[in-house]
Formats: sequence, C-alpha cells, structure tokens
Amino acid sequence: MFEYTNRLQFPIKIKTPNATYAKIIISQLGGPDGELGAATRYLSQRYTMPYSRVIGTLTDVAVEELSHVEMVSAILYQLTRNLTIEEIKKSGFDTYFVDHTSAIYPQAASGVPFRAEYIGVKGDVFADLNEDLAADAAV
Repeated sequence: MFEYTNRLQFPIKIKTPNATYAKIIISQLGGPDGELGAATRYLSQRYTMPYSRVIGTLTDVAVEELSHVEMVSAILYQLTRNLTIEEIKKSGFDTYFVDHTSAIYPQAASGVPFRAEYIGVKGDVFADLNEDLAADAAV
C-alpha cells in the first residue's frame, strides 16, 4: 500500500490565477499523454508482467506518476481559483467553467474528457514497455 504525506514534495505557489495557462496545462493531467493515463497504464501493466523486478519498477513509476497528478492538479487549482467572470470569459475558459466551475476535471486541452483508450495495456512485455517509452517520449 502507499504511505501518504499530506504535503507536496515540491510546493506549488502560483500567486496570479491565469485561465489561459490552465487551458493548456490541463492536457498534462487528462490528455492523451497526461499523468493520469501514465499512472493508470503503469499500474495496469504490472499485473501481467512476468518479471518481479519489472513489476516493482512499474509500481514505483506508477506511484511517481500519481504524484505528478497531484502536482498538476495543484497547478490547475491555483491557476483557476478566484477568477472573475470577465477573466473566465476573456480566456475562453467559460466552456469548461459551465460544466466544472473551477473543479479539477481531467481532460485534454481540446476539451475531450480523459479516455481509457489513452492507456496502452496489451499483456505483452515488449508491447507494453514500448507503449511506455512512446508515451513518455511524447511529453
């Protein structure tokens, strides 16, 4: 199981909200090559991995990716908190805001919600590890 410390290892302190930046960064959370997909991919692939050392590595990397989900979410929250209606409209963030207000919802910058098809899990050692390399290279 995981041991959770209720603080970020690298504190995020954004002083000025900026919905335009949030619209871009949100893809790093729930986009096709985002952190949510990476964490899920590694956690899922570990179950069919026949090599115990690689299972351990996949688990460790998945936990690291989950910490990235937390950091990116903190960034998004701080970029979108306390925005005025004018700032929301001017940035084009209003389409997101209508459905989610300033809640952190995993989606791509295009507005497409996080999809399970972003996660490549085949149960084949070479296919899965190549998927991992390709996904990490895209970021």
